[in-house]
Parts: sequence; structure tokens; C-alpha cells
Amino acid sequence: MKLNSKYFDQIRVKPDEDRLKQEQHPGCQWAGCVQAGTHKAPKGRGHDGQYVNFCIDHVREYNKSYNYFEGMSDEDVVTYQKSARTGHRPTWSLGLNSWANSPADAAEGVKAKAGFRDSFGLFGDQDFDPEKKTRRRPLRNAERKALATLGLDETASPAEIKAQYKVLVKRHHPDANGGGKEYEDKLREIIQAHDYLKSVGYC
Repeated sequence: MKLNSKYFDQIRVKPDEDRLKQEQHPGCQWAGCVQAGTHKAPKGRGHDGQYVNFCIDHVREYNKSYNYFEGMSDEDVVTYQKSARTGHRPTWSLGLNSWANSPADAAEGVKAKAGFRDSFGLFGDQDFDPEKKTRRRPLRNAERKALATLGLDETASPAEIKAQYKVLVKRHHPDANGGGKEYEDKLREIIQAHDYLKSVGYC
């Protein structure tokens, strides 16, 4: 940097006092205060975007007692806070569609179709029953054998498999048969069959 450059003499940084003179601050709005109002404080609920000007001491005093929810009931405060989570914008519960006249109607529609609505019939008749869990593939030999061990056929629903499993476990448990060991092998087969069906998603 050349100190004798003609541009060096033209650079001038104004001191802090000059800057403060240029910045015009309104007076502090605290009653009886004559200081400059250098700090903004919000006016409060119902006056969003509006501020009052205070000096540093009075803005601290104001902030200590400031309460945005003053005058609101506890229920109104909770409602406001809940609405604030979504930016005070309307929201809908998951699964409620515009075709429903009310949340109750929508709930019935969701229940009837198990959460699926095929307005244009693209997927054919989707009468899905979550209890039956309609299978879309043929049974494997291991699955057929496991069902046979439980005394069931391939049309058994998950609820029927669980119910039959409970009955057979109680019937073949050694405690229910005077501690006889001849039932242990059968019980082991039943438990393994149920565990296998559970692992492949049948119950």
C-alpha cells in the first residue's frame, strides 16, 4: 500500500460520535425518561409488527414483565400454541379426504376401505379385509405343513391361526398332562409351526 497515493487521503472513517449524530433515535417512551429510545420492544398481542422505543434500562424492565398471553385463559393459550405448530394454518388429519363431508364420514370411509380409496377402479375390487390378509401367492410346502401341524388348511385367517395355536399349546403342555414327556415332542412341533408361520407373515 502506497501511503503517498492520492486515493489514500480520500479515505475517511467517521468517528463514533459523528455516526451517532447522523442516526436519529426517537426518545424513550417510558414515562418521565429523557434518554434516546435506542431499543425496540413489541407492543403485544393484537399489535403484531408494532413496537415501542425504550432506552437500554427501560427495555430491560419492560422485558421482565412482558407476557404475550396476558388476559387469555389457559384453554385459549393451549389452542394458540397448538395452532402455532403449523403456522396458524388449517390442517387435516391423515386419512381424511376432501370427498368426506365431515371427519366422521371420512373415518367411516377409511374404515370401510381399510385406508384405501380407488376412485377410478384402477385396481379392481379391492375389498380388503385386514383380518383375512388375502394371500396373493400359492402356499409353499413348508407353510402347508405348518398349517397341517396346527390342524388348519390354507384358508385359515391369522386370527384363526393364533386361536388354534393357543388351544393346542394348552392341550399338549406337559403340565396339563401330568408331566408326561410324550407330549413334549408334539408341543415342540406346534411351537415351531407357529413360529414359522409368524416369520413368513401368516399371523
